[in-house]
Amino acid sequence: MGKKTKTARLLAAPGLRRVLSRALPWEGVLILNYHRVGDGSRSIHDRDLWSASSDAFDSQLSFLKANSDVIALDEIESALARRGSRHVAITFDDGYLDNYELAYPLLRQHRLPAAFFIATGFIDEPRLPWWDEIAMLVRTTTVNQLDLPEWIPGPLLLHAGERAEVIRTLLGAYKSLPGDEAAKLLGRLREQARCGSNGAPATKHWMDWTMIRDMAANGMTIGGHTVHHPVLSRRSLAQQRAEISGCAARLREELGQAMDYFAYPVGSPDAFDERTRQCLQDAGVRLAFSYYGGIATRQSARYDIPRVAVAAPMENHLFRAMAALPQFFCRRTDRLVESTEPAL
Repeated sequence: MGKKTKTARLLAAPGLRRVLSRALPWEGVLILNYHRVGDGSRSIHDRDLWSASSDAFDSQLSFLKANSDVIALDEIESALARRGSRHVAITFDDGYLDNYELAYPLLRQHRLPAAFFIATGFIDEPRLPWWDEIAMLVRTTTVNQLDLPEWIPGPLLLHAGERAEVIRTLLGAYKSLPGDEAAKLLGRLREQARCGSNGAPATKHWMDWTMIRDMAANGMTIGGHTVHHPVLSRRSLAQQRAEISGCAARLREELGQAMDYFAYPVGSPDAFDERTRQCLQDAGVRLAFSYYGGIATRQSARYDIPRVAVAAPMENHLFRAMAALPQFFCRRTDRLVESTEPAL
């Protein structure tokens, strides 16, 4: 059990968390980020993408509604302009089907707004994203080891209980590589795993545009998440521009709206750069969201608005402590490259 979880359990004593929240005030917007809702414990895909079970998400929304001011993305700038105000925003990345089938009905039931950042290529031409395909190849292959010495030293042993760690190793390697090298790694993995993968999901994986339009018509914000979900900083300027402008074009065509909000794929400090920010500015994006912790404040850069991960293994005590005392439980990791982007 980690330190945060232990501390959160101590804070679960009746009234203590509420007293501390009032005695240790914070200001800004805590932006929570989810990917998938449901039970991913038996999935052959990337199980780390499940952020909460349906019951846990329902409980989290109940707590937020009772204890927080949950706002839409359109309210963030005005909220940050008010000194001493504290708010929460809810976001989802990628466009998975369970966002519509499980998360969206609960959001409507609780009458809470949320934002959904869509990778439009997966909606237009449904296929497995690279992270789910890597997980599927490792989980379904019958070979005993993988040898990818160009990218990972030593063999990757696929003994019982070790495949989850192999998946994490492969995902880390993929994210670190330039686009062409990442594609080469995935191609070599397909060859060695010998699973016959063609990248097509066996069942419906993504929302469709009818679902997305329904959410947009009922109080949900729709933002951009590129076309194909590459790690943008690993791509050329032309490729970054195509991914961002292409996403904006599809949102405009399908929803009749501008891409005011954008979330960086992966979202870590090194997943975007100054070229990315220039492309966003050229596309008319108002705010762009990263994904490595922290609270949004007046000092946050317009194209580096922090978000905090919600993870399925997270105990209820820890979620509530995060929401009540984010200045202690949601600290931002160090930025690798200082931004020249002006603050809000």
